[in-house]
Amino acid sequence: MSAPDFHQLAHDIKLWARELGFDQAGITDTDLRIEEPRLQAWLDAGYHGSMDYMARHGMMRARAHELLPGTVRVLSVRMNYLPFEAGFAATLRDPTLGYISRYALGRDYHKVLRNRLKQLGDRIEARCAELFQGTEDTLGEWRPFVDSAPILERPLAAKAGLGWVGKHSLLLNESAGSFFFLGELLLNLPLPVDQPVEKEQCGKCVACLNICPTGAIVAPYVVDGRRCISYLTIENDGTIPEEFRPLMGNRIYGCDDCQLICPWNRYADASPEPDFSPRTSLHRPPLLALWCWSESDFLKQTEGSPIRRIGYQRWRRNLAVALGNGPATPEVIAALQLGLTTAEPMVAEHIEWALATLARRQDEENKKTRLLIRCIEKGLSDHA
Repeated sequence: MSAPDFHQLAHDIKLWARELGFDQAGITDTDLRIEEPRLQAWLDAGYHGSMDYMARHGMMRARAHELLPGTVRVLSVRMNYLPFEAGFAATLRDPTLGYISRYALGRDYHKVLRNRLKQLGDRIEARCAELFQGTEDTLGEWRPFVDSAPILERPLAAKAGLGWVGKHSLLLNESAGSFFFLGELLLNLPLPVDQPVEKEQCGKCVACLNICPTGAIVAPYVVDGRRCISYLTIENDGTIPEEFRPLMGNRIYGCDDCQLICPWNRYADASPEPDFSPRTSLHRPPLLALWCWSESDFLKQTEGSPIRRIGYQRWRRNLAVALGNGPATPEVIAALQLGLTTAEPMVAEHIEWALATLARRQDEENKKTRLLIRCIEKGLSDHA
């Protein structure tokens, strides 16, 4: 029997990936030794904050072959998620609305991509059963991952030719920007590998560093997670440091600023994937309406959404900060005061901050009004 044609198999795998809704697929080996010193330096600096899982497995993140023994290739895939009606600016400019990172407006991407990767793996397994029939060779164990294992997905994707790592640390693609998800299949097949992009194409641009509200991109390609709004609103399960609260604006789950400012996202395509279409209750939602959700409302409205994993208390914490950054209306103040009566200690601390912030803002506005009245009265007096 002739040897399997792995070049044809790689071609077929990429074709199947497209048929399953992935926008691109690439193949690489598992060698990420060049990333190990960078990862260790990032951990040593404490930039992972309370994300203990980032340090828990040591350098296994750069060694996919240790994660699944026998792995010789990583199939890296990407899937666009940008919704047709993104409403970025319209939401960020209105302090009465809550801004949710656009990747989280629809169904939980972990489930979407993992199901597709599982289908792709099954298809590869079936083809290999045909190719290896009558031989001792087998596909062996394979595993799909979508943010579910200690693996450096962006360096792997870059090595597989899907793009380059930008200065904001996200993967960039010259024809798709950065609004896409990544996933991986670990395989023990000696497939031909793809070539990485020749060089990163950010050039001298530092727009993402300059736009970051909290200065979380401390150097090109280096993000201090402890300052990142995505970390503060999602990964952080405790108190949000006061210094960052005013800078968060109305962002209640994640942040897209570094992507929004990136010139390469001019080429980002909207995704036709129905699972990523925004839910009505989460797309440009009034903050007060979200604040009125009970815990059962929260669980119902976020069923099948990545937002659910932060839980009701962190959700309330984030909303309290956003309300404190908005207009000091009687309705907002009354709603916060009512919420304070039953709030858990961590949420209560943020409500108190919001109320104090609104009171100061109200006092400043009153002072300006009084000054304006005096100026008008003086003008009228001088005219008389």
